Amino acid sequence: MNHPMIGKVLQARYQIVQNLGSGVFGQTYIAIDINYPHQPKCVVKQLKVNSLHSSHLDTLRLRFLTETETLKHLGQHPQIPNFITCFEENERFYLVQEYIAGHALTAELPIAQNWGYLWREDEVITFLEDALTILEFIHSQGVIHCDIKPENLIRRAVNGKLVLIDFGSIVSVNFAIDPELYIYQVPATSLGYIPPEQFIGQTQINSDIYALGMIAIQALTGLEPLQLRVDPDSNEIIWRSVDTPVSDYLAAILTHMIRYNYQVRFQSAAEVLRAIQQMKWETAQTQLQQPQQIEYVPAEANSGSGSPLLTGMKVGLAVNTLLMGLGTYSLLSNSPANTETEILYKATKEYQEGDLQQAIALAKLIPSHSNVYPDAQATIEEWQQQWQTAAKQYSLAEQALLESRWSDVFSAASEVPNIAYWQTKVQDIVKQANVNIEAQTQDLLARAYAQAQAKDFSSALEYLRQIPQESSAGALVQKKLAEYNEKRQIRAAYFLHQARKQALAGNFDNAVNYLRKIPQGTPVYAQAQAKLNEYKQKLRPQMQNQRIAYSVIAATKKAKSLFAESSVIKANNVNFETQLQEVNIN
Repeated sequence: MNHPMIGKVLQARYQIVQNLGSGVFGQTYIAIDINYPHQPKCVVKQLKVNSLHSSHLDTLRLRFLTETETLKHLGQHPQIPNFITCFEENERFYLVQEYIAGHALTAELPIAQNWGYLWREDEVITFLEDALTILEFIHSQGVIHCDIKPENLIRRAVNGKLVLIDFGSIVSVNFAIDPELYIYQVPATSLGYIPPEQFIGQTQINSDIYALGMIAIQALTGLEPLQLRVDPDSNEIIWRSVDTPVSDYLAAILTHMIRYNYQVRFQSAAEVLRAIQQMKWETAQTQLQQPQQIEYVPAEANSGSGSPLLTGMKVGLAVNTLLMGLGTYSLLSNSPANTETEILYKATKEYQEGDLQQAIALAKLIPSHSNVYPDAQATIEEWQQQWQTAAKQYSLAEQALLESRWSDVFSAASEVPNIAYWQTKVQDIVKQANVNIEAQTQDLLARAYAQAQAKDFSSALEYLRQIPQESSAGALVQKKLAEYNEKRQIRAAYFLHQARKQALAGNFDNAVNYLRKIPQGTPVYAQAQAKLNEYKQKLRPQMQNQRIAYSVIAATKKAKSLFAESSVIKANNVNFETQLQEVNIN
C-alpha cells in the first residue's frame, strides 16, 4: 500500500515520490522538482506536529524558522546537504534540501559478524577523521546533531566523501536541555547510538561523539550497539575481545568516546582529532616490540584540561585503562583460536590489498577442527563472490569511460564492493570521468552561451541539458536552465503578439512566419499552432487572388507581345509582295 503522501505536490513544485522513513522529529521523503525539465531529486522533511492548537503552532513555527536559518549556514559545508527552501502548508512545516547520490554507511558496515568484512584499523581512523571534521564544523556553529547513526552518513558517489544528513533533530548548544526523549519515540535504527544523557534531556556536544564512537566499534567488531554487553556495575560498554583487531591506543580512544558519563568523555571533536593525530605521530616514531606495564589512571580522574585520554599512558600501551568494564582479558593470550583468528585477519589484509589467491591460501590454513574454520570457509566464498562482482563492475566502469558515458561510470563504480584494491582502481576511473565531465561541461556551457547570445534559447537549453548531473557546475546549470527557459517563453509570447498584429493588418504571410518561430514546449505553443492553421486558411484566398492577378498580367504581356509580332509579320509580307512585283517587272 502506498504512503498517503506519495504523488502529492507541495508548493505546486515538489512532488513526493518516495518515503524515506520517520525520525524523532518528523517524516522524510524524496521528491522531484517538477519546475525543471529534468526533474531533479530533493529531500523533503515534514516536521512532526503533535498539536494543532494555535499556541503550539506558533511555538513550533518560531523554532522551525530559527532552525532553518541555522541549516542555511550549515549547508555551506561541502559535506552537509545544501539548504534549498522551507515553507508552511496546511499547518505543516516542510524543509527542502539537496539530495545526495550515494549509499548510506550501513552498506559498508559488518552486520552481526555475518555480512561485510570487519574494518581495518586504518579504515576506522580515516572514517573518524572524516566524520569528526564535520562534527567540529557543526559544533562550531552552535548546533548538536543528536541523531548520528550509519543511516545518516552518506558516502557520496562522486567523490567518496562522507555527507552528514537529517538535521531534523538538531538542538542548540546554548539550549542543550530539552524535554526527555522516551524510547518509544526513537526509531529502531537510532537505538544504541543515542547516549544515556540524551534520554534525560541533557544532550551535550559530546553526545554526537558517543554515537560516532559506537559506529567505529561496530566497524571493528561486526556487532551492532545493542548486541554489546554492558558492565552492570559501571554501566560501561564491554566491546573489546580477543578477536578484535585493534591497537591499544585506538581502543583507548574509542573507549573514551563512549564513556557512560559524558563529563569524563571527550569534550569536543577537536579533542578527539588531536588524540588521533598524536597516536599516528607516536606510532610512526616508535614501534614497540614488547608490552610495558603502565600505571592505571581511572578515567574519572581525567577531568582536567589537556588530553584526559592519554594521561599516564604511553603509545599503544593503554592496557589497564582498557580493562575497565572489559572483564578479564589478557593481550598476551596465545590460544590457538587467537592465532587462527590472526591468520584470518592476515588473509583479509591480503584480500583487501588485491591478492585474492594468497588470501584464500592463508584462510585455508585454518584447520577444520578450529572454531574459526566455519567463518573462514564462509569468508572465502564471500570473497570469491565479491571479487567477481568487483571485477565485473570495474570492467563496466572502464567501458563506460571509453564510451564517454559518465553517468554509467559513476553508477558502475558505486556498485563495486568495498575492497580497497578495487576501490583504488575504480577511483582512478572516477577521477578521469570527472576531468572529462568538467571539460565537456565547459564546452557545452560555451555553446549554450553562444546560442543564448543569438537569442536561440531552445538550442541553448538543449546544450545545458546535455551537461552531466555529476558536473560541479550543477548549480550554475540549474540557474541558466531557469533563466533561458523564462526568456524562451517571453520570446515566444512576443512572437505570438507580433503575429496577431500582422494578422490584424491583413499580413497573414508575415503572421505565419512569426508563428513558425515559436518553439515547441512553450506555454503558448498550442495557441500558436491553432493560429497558424487559422492564418494559413486566410492566406489561401490571398494567394489565389495573387495567382489570378499574376495570370492576368502575364496574359496581357503575352497579348501585347503577340500583337507586336503580328504587326511585324504584316509589314514583312508587304515588303515581300513589293519585291516580287519588282522582280516580275524586271
